[in-house]
Amino acid sequence: MGNLIDIQSQIEKLQKQANDIKSKEFAATVHEIQAKMQAFGITVKDLQSTKGGRGKAKSSPAKATKAAKTPKTPKTRKASAPVAAKYRGPNGESWSGRGLMPKWLSALVAQGQSKESFSVAAPHA
Repeated sequence: MGNLIDIQSQIEKLQKQANDIKSKEFAATVHEIQAKMQAFGITVKDLQSTKGGRGKAKSSPAKATKAAKTPKTPKTRKASAPVAAKYRGPNGESWSGRGLMPKWLSALVAQGQSKESFSVAAPHA
């Protein structure tokens, strides 16, 4: 039991040392951050706009003026209508013919059947 008590005492001393170091370095770190914010023109609002780390950081003032000269339009994808099935499997599976061949059709082709034998002649209404 003496070992456990000694270890807990050491942990307590180390935690106190860590807290002392943290409190001593805190003021210096804050001062360093404030100096960098002033040098780069960063405001608290700039920091809040990137909260969560998912948004883009605001650009520097030099880049902001350049961006103002050439406005960009956001890229948007047009929603496309669903594509009718070109191939239908024996168990009712369907494939539009776009993208990778589905596993069900790959298996049937590997067995020697032709892809065209599963072609849908006319769309179902």
